[in-house]
Amino acid sequence: MATSKKESESGLSFTDQREDPIAGESAGKFPFTRGIYPTMYTQKPWTMRQYAGFGTASESNKRYKELVAAGTGGLSVAFDLPTQMGMDSDNPLALDEVGKVGVAIDTLEDMRELFSGLPLAKISTSMTINAPAAILLLMYQIVAEEQGVTGDKLQGTIQNDILKEYIARGTYIYPPQGSIRLITDIFKYCKVELPLWNTISISGYHIGEAGADPVQEIAFTLSNAIAYVEAALKAGMDVDEFAPRLSFFFVSRTSLLEEVAKFRAARRVWAKIMHDRFNAQKEKSLQLRFHTQTAGVQLTAQQPEVNVVRVTIQALAAILGGTQSLHTNSYDEALALPSEKAAKLALRTQQVIASESGITESVDPFAGSVVIENLTDQLESKILELIGKIDDLGGAVAAIENGFQKREIENTAYKISQEIDGKERIVVGVNQFTSGESVSPPLLQMDPELGNQQRAKLAQRKKDRNNEEVTKLLGEIARIAAGDENLLPTMKSAIIAGATVGEISDQLRHVWGVHRQNESF
Repeated sequence: MATSKKESESGLSFTDQREDPIAGESAGKFPFTRGIYPTMYTQKPWTMRQYAGFGTASESNKRYKELVAAGTGGLSVAFDLPTQMGMDSDNPLALDEVGKVGVAIDTLEDMRELFSGLPLAKISTSMTINAPAAILLLMYQIVAEEQGVTGDKLQGTIQNDILKEYIARGTYIYPPQGSIRLITDIFKYCKVELPLWNTISISGYHIGEAGADPVQEIAFTLSNAIAYVEAALKAGMDVDEFAPRLSFFFVSRTSLLEEVAKFRAARRVWAKIMHDRFNAQKEKSLQLRFHTQTAGVQLTAQQPEVNVVRVTIQALAAILGGTQSLHTNSYDEALALPSEKAAKLALRTQQVIASESGITESVDPFAGSVVIENLTDQLESKILELIGKIDDLGGAVAAIENGFQKREIENTAYKISQEIDGKERIVVGVNQFTSGESVSPPLLQMDPELGNQQRAKLAQRKKDRNNEEVTKLLGEIARIAAGDENLLPTMKSAIIAGATVGEISDQLRHVWGVHRQNESF
């Protein structure tokens, strides 16, 4: 039995049995039900991330510096919709979307502005980017190198999870075959160039936000992960070469006990999949490392101040469930992009839990809880059953092709909506406890001229570069895309020469085509 050196306010010492009194499991040991590290948060808390990005790179840079000064240890970058879709800000389809739901990044110069003055050797950066993930990752690497930070020192994550885009989110560009080719190219490149980088964050968050229940969230996410592992093995990689850099991204809801059990079950299921199905040997290949974000879909525009309570409960669920990093949503996010005040309060929520609650004095506060242990077992069984159904359909890609996951999520979302309408599921301030004044907080206002400013900068950068060199390198990208060489080294050269996100993405569009939702794979 390990005893913490600290005492509770009443003078009691915190003790934590490393051996689970029910399952006989230790934290940091297979199958990692109790956590992937033996000491969990008793030595170091989770990474406190804040998701931010809006308008231009210079505007977002100011917010990042404020967050770092406030104590955040990791940044999570939100990109605007054109960037996520591999479009430049001067694309006619991007006209009204530049900088609206995240930061606009067209060129390497934008990335330089975004991270200007930030200590890239000391912070961990997560980027929510999928179809153009390779391009944004290379831009980040180049900026770090310009600051004197070599690739072997960089830490962070790219989401890079295209399968969930077909299921739940929609910011895909290419058909799956080309998309998965690009993902495996990233795996191979980062193995050499950025060995500490998490090359994919396989996301259940967006699946959950689309309406999936906890079982569907985990089962669909792990089935997608199985597809990525199989693709990497088919590309000639050894499982223990890339599996330690796989990471996951989940949602944390207000149903605290079920969410804690969900995270425990997810770790256990993934460890067994990697051990039994893929014969992974390294301990790190078996560990499910994950980032968590509190549930944006559960925030309400009505009585928005109540969202502070929701976010606190959701944060506790993620922490008690053993997350490696956490983003807490701001209370005003059902109304607008987070204000500076709301973003800081969201960060302070994590800091209060870490510093004042006493939760970090125990490796696994819920170890041995009959309720949690039983819920974990039940969830594991249901998750495995649903993964089995997807296997029977031919795997995640084949299941996506026939619309299985999308139908299942839509059915669950409809059921939840009916329960709210019928008051079987209470949402405070929406269908119950609705009396009382609800004051809308001051909201972040976007400058309508930001889009025009971004387009003007882009035009000047295109004018100032060596267009002959850019054209040559873009043609080389198209040639490689049609073959089987790794795309990233040539992409990096094109970015340095001044090629834009949209121009590089267009070369891949020309070769691989564009995915349409109503087309079969």
